[in-house]
Amino acid sequence: MTAVESAVLEQLFAETFFNDWNTLLTGGGHEPIYLPADQDHRHHRIIYREDYFSSALHETAHWCVAGEARRKLVDFGYWYQPDGRTRDQQQAFEQVEVKPQALEWLFTAATGRVFRPSADNLSGPDPDSRGPSVAFLDAIATQARQWCIEGGMPPRGRLFVERLAAHYGVEAPFDPDRYQDLAP
Repeated sequence: MTAVESAVLEQLFAETFFNDWNTLLTGGGHEPIYLPADQDHRHHRIIYREDYFSSALHETAHWCVAGEARRKLVDFGYWYQPDGRTRDQQQAFEQVEVKPQALEWLFTAATGRVFRPSADNLSGPDPDSRGPSVAFLDAIATQARQWCIEGGMPPRGRLFVERLAAHYGVEAPFDPDRYQDLAP
């Protein structure tokens, strides 16, 4: 992502959320993290990795699914086992990542880009735990379609999909046919 693309994405986020949720999206982080406002910072901050477009959308998705209590906690209070997870640890990771990655897919589609799910476990000890499992990919696709067909999408997520689609000129971002099968 270029500096201009980063600035546009951060501006779209600010225009959509800053006034009501006092939250900023900021690139340049060595690792992604969410930091609630504190005595040193008046605003909540979603810091995405370096200038990666997908990292910005992924971290925004986590923020959109996090409830009020979680938004008061550093990194929403989630545990994070770094790259190198065992098969069991990877399965636990995938269970908590279904909704954020389904929402990230909707965000990505609303920008006209191709979504690539992440297992985030490139150096796992078991080769089968390194890429996203078929069950994980199916769960992401099912969740994305369900939100499009039945509703129930996190309200902030819906707002951001609409804002992104309007900016990038993407029509029908909630068409469930967009969210069929995922390739690893």
